Parts: sequence; C-alpha cells; structure tokens
Amino acid sequence: MNRQQEFVLRTVEERDIRFIRLWFTDILGYLKSVMMSPSELEGAFDEGVGFDGSSVEGFSRISESDTIALPDPSTFQILPFDSATPEIQSARMFCDITTPDGQPSWSDPRQILRRQLTKAADDGFTCMISPEIEFYLIKQNQDLTTLEPTDNGGYFDQATNNIAPRFRREAMMALESMGIATEFSHHETAPGQQEIDLRHADALTMADSIMTFRYLIKQVAVDSGIRATFMPKPFTEHAGSAMHSHISLFEGGTNAFHDPDDEISLSQTAKHFIAGILHHATEISAVTNQWPNSYKRIVFGNEAPTAATWGVSNRSALVRVPTYRLAKEDSRRVEVRSIDSACNPYLAYSVILGAGLKGIREEYELDEPAEDDISQLTRRERRAMGYKDLPSSLDQALRELEKSDFVADILGEHVFEYFLRSKWNEWHSYQEQITPWELRNTLDY
Repeated sequence: MNRQQEFVLRTVEERDIRFIRLWFTDILGYLKSVMMSPSELEGAFDEGVGFDGSSVEGFSRISESDTIALPDPSTFQILPFDSATPEIQSARMFCDITTPDGQPSWSDPRQILRRQLTKAADDGFTCMISPEIEFYLIKQNQDLTTLEPTDNGGYFDQATNNIAPRFRREAMMALESMGIATEFSHHETAPGQQEIDLRHADALTMADSIMTFRYLIKQVAVDSGIRATFMPKPFTEHAGSAMHSHISLFEGGTNAFHDPDDEISLSQTAKHFIAGILHHATEISAVTNQWPNSYKRIVFGNEAPTAATWGVSNRSALVRVPTYRLAKEDSRRVEVRSIDSACNPYLAYSVILGAGLKGIREEYELDEPAEDDISQLTRRERRAMGYKDLPSSLDQALRELEKSDFVADILGEHVFEYFLRSKWNEWHSYQEQITPWELRNTLDY
C-alpha cells in the first residue's frame, strides 16, 4: 500500500464517500464506468477489478475476455454533485487496463499515450498541453432535425440571455472542484457556442482532464435544463467546434521550444516538432478527426485547417505559432488546430506527440510559414503554392491511415486494426443514408 493509496482510503472514510466510480475509455473515446462500494477499494488497489473485456468495443476477443481495471490513485477526485441525491457523495478514479498476468493491455488508450510519453522521456522531454475546448449549448428539443442554440451571442459577447454565462460559471466551478485548472471561458463565434480553456498540464493528466471535462459539462448542462454537444459541426450555417491544443516540450525546467535568439523565439527543436506534425498530418487525420461529421468542420468551417501548413499567428494554418509574450520562455509553444472536440484525447495526443518526436529525432526540415488565409484558397491555389491538402472526408483519411506504418506502430497492431475496421463500417453506414438534401433535389427528377 503506497502513500497515494493510503490517502485515497483515508479520504473516502473521512469524507463519507459512498460510491467509487472507476473510469476508463474504449478505443473510440467513449467513457466507461464501474461503480464500487468503498469496502472493495483496498482489494481493487491490490488486485484490480475484473471485467469482461470482450464486451467493450475493441478491447479483447471472446477467448481472451478476462480483463483487469487497476485504479490509479493519483487521479482520485470527489465528484462535485449528484442533483438527484446531493447528500450521497461519489468519487472517481481513472484506471489502467491490464491483462490477468498484470501486463498493460494493448487495447487501453491510456496505455498507448503513456508509451509515447515514455519515449519522449527517453529523449529527455516532458510534454505539456493546454487545450481550448469548444462546444455548443442547445435547447432540450426531442426533434434532432431542428436543433436550436440557447442564445444568439457571438465572439466574446456578454450574452443578454443569462443561461450561457451562468452555465460557464457553474461549469468552471465544477471543474476547479475536481482539480482541473481553467484559464478562460467565453462565448465563441456562433450562437450557443462556448469555449473553456484549461491550464497546461502534462499530456496524460490533460487527457484524463478532457474526459472529465466532457462528463462534467454535460452534467451541468442537464442540471441547467439544456444540452451540451461536442459534435464537430452540428449546424450547417455555423462554425464547428475544435480543440485547439497548445503543446510544448520541456527538458527539466527548461522549455525546449524557446530560443531567445530566434526572430519568433522558436527553437530548432520546436521547428523539427512542427515539421513532424505537418509531414504526418494526412496519416493521423483519422485519429484526430475520427467522425464523418469532423470533415464538415474542416472543409466548411471558419478558420479550420484544410492543408498541412504552419504559420506565425495564422489561424488558418494547421499549426500556429502564437506571438504573445515572445520573451517569456514558459509561454513558447505551438498550437495544433486540426483536433476537434470529439476526438479520443489519449489517441489524438499520442499521434500528435509521436509525429512531433519523429520530426525531432530525424531532424525534419520546416518550410517557410504560410501567410495566406488558407481557408479562402481554392484547392488549385493551395496546390500551386505547394501546400499539401488534408483529407476532406473520413474516407480519404482512412485510406491514408491504412498505408501508415508510423501510426500502426504508435497505436499497436490490435488498436490499429480495430480502429480501421470500426471506422470503415461507420463510413459505409454513413454512405448508405438517404439524406433530406438528396430527396429535396433528386426525388422529382
């Protein structure tokens, strides 16, 4: 029994925690939960909690179904509310998934990210991430064909309708109560669209925080009589929801991305990191943007990246280098703008980090920054300027992924094959649909 485990057991007793929720995600990023009573917690720390892995999408075959969820005591947090029974307190811990012999499961997204972080540590780096998470608040309508945003606000608006500001305040309080530090919250560009930015943390902690964020946001929305969605593009006429992620690598206490002698204070390490992301951008697109709807945001969204480019303060580029506080070492970072809010953060950060590290190890050269508004260029113009297009559909993204030994190595053979098979099935199901647009435009032909 280590100190963290002892702390959890003591806190559960002192705070009269009635239920412990053990959390993990499947390969697509859906949150899974096992609830247990406190009396079973000490045994769970020693031996884990067994469950049928074959019943979780992509985890294991029926002949290898015995799977162990091992709670990580460093992730223990008391859940802030349960509106139905506020007097009953619950807590949650994330779990590492293992096989019965104690080996890390190759199907566990958390373990996949941990492997990349170990490789980064072997190179002397710690990865820090700060995401800007966008989402929509919509009214609780049963008819999904007539989605209605909760307000008509725009970018940074102080909405006259008090639902949005009150919601953001309560959401930030819930996040802070669980140790998830927030920096800013504001109304985004579209009606009903919100953004909350999380303060930087190491990549694994941040991926855990994003999963908790999505859970809490939806709970606060339900308690407010509305609905929250992280769907990449729920409205045809409005911008999509991204998860722009600010990333930096540290060597001990030194920011490896900072160079005070460079014009934009960007080190050679950072430039190789950016070049790695751009070089592998098409291969990793199916992981950072995993839904058919993701490409509605990329192709038709405002300031969404359509090509593998980088730029200085250029919000239409895939990788943006912010120019705030150039002389401040800790703030030197790169912003990856392709990721949408509905990704599996463990897998998305694994492939982004893996691509950047490969760029550093192999010293990929970085081209000149893009100064154009990439989103306003035609495909022909982008090609004439030497820009490599990103996939414009999940179909194209999966074709790029299929050819990628690089991503297969990061995800592992089992997850790589399952992800491809699952997403091809999803794409084919999407293609089969007869849409209202087709009926309106073709039925009378």
